[in-house]
Amino acid sequence: MLSLDSRAVATALPYAALIDALGVAFAGGFTTPVRAHHSVPVPQHNSATLLLMPAWQDGVALGVKIATVFPDNAKRGLASVHASYLLLDAETGAPLAIMDGTELTLRRTAAASALASRYLSRKDASTLLMVGTGKLAPHLVAAHAAVRPLSRVLVWGRRRAEAERLAAAIRLPQLAVNAVGSLPQSMETADIVCCATLSREPLIQGSWLREGQHLDLVGAFSPEMREADNEALLRSRVFVDTRNGACKEAGEIVQGLAAGVINSSDICGELADLASGNSAGRTADSEITLFKSVGTAIEYLVAARLVWREQSISAGPGSASQRL
Repeated sequence: MLSLDSRAVATALPYAALIDALGVAFAGGFTTPVRAHHSVPVPQHNSATLLLMPAWQDGVALGVKIATVFPDNAKRGLASVHASYLLLDAETGAPLAIMDGTELTLRRTAAASALASRYLSRKDASTLLMVGTGKLAPHLVAAHAAVRPLSRVLVWGRRRAEAERLAAAIRLPQLAVNAVGSLPQSMETADIVCCATLSREPLIQGSWLREGQHLDLVGAFSPEMREADNEALLRSRVFVDTRNGACKEAGEIVQGLAAGVINSSDICGELADLASGNSAGRTADSEITLFKSVGTAIEYLVAARLVWREQSISAGPGSASQRL
């Protein structure tokens, strides 16, 4: 069984290839059981969480993301979250590879947003506003740049120094990147607004949105969190990665439904609908579109298969991974 670190995962997952592979996957047939959360007692410490996210395509691919959250690790100077991905042979169940789950998560998350942007943002989108300065932010910028002709990126963060640090670190061809201080003013010129924060209060006000914008909401991953207000939902055509996940976990969607601001029929489609052509996506340049992502096990499996295939190419003809 191969053991693949973050560098191997990153090398094997160029964004253009990963976005295309996700598009094929969402248009096809995969099985994704409900993710399993288990509370794990830790003597003399707060309980930990074990998270399992399986997915498979009959006879083709099988895998599971394994993540642990040990909240007291910070007191020991250790990371609180650890993640790995186990890829298995779909015909025999034999383990094929264990790979770094953190890098896989960053790249599949960014690629899913870019896939949605392919259908929902204007084709001539040239300016992206990145709201948030965490580890995911540069991946989101690179992924969006793989599907739209971006020439300018604006970076906003609660701490201006962090925005400036990120802006200096993003180096992509023909892309001017600058930190900004005013969020509402920056939105006046943005074609795509991408948010990846841990905010519990709306950062994006619906009144700030302008015609033709695409709003990509990635960060709020629990019902108590949100990055955009109810007016943003009302002014937008709303899409999600999966209805089941978004209606249970995405703060904007959960709170909007609970308040009666939107109902389930106001969700225009999910990624599978966009990829299969069952939903038209953007239908006019003047529309405001909104995509909410919470993640699905399909994305991990697709990314893991690409990593495995890259290893087979490196290994040469006759590699055991050729058929995956």
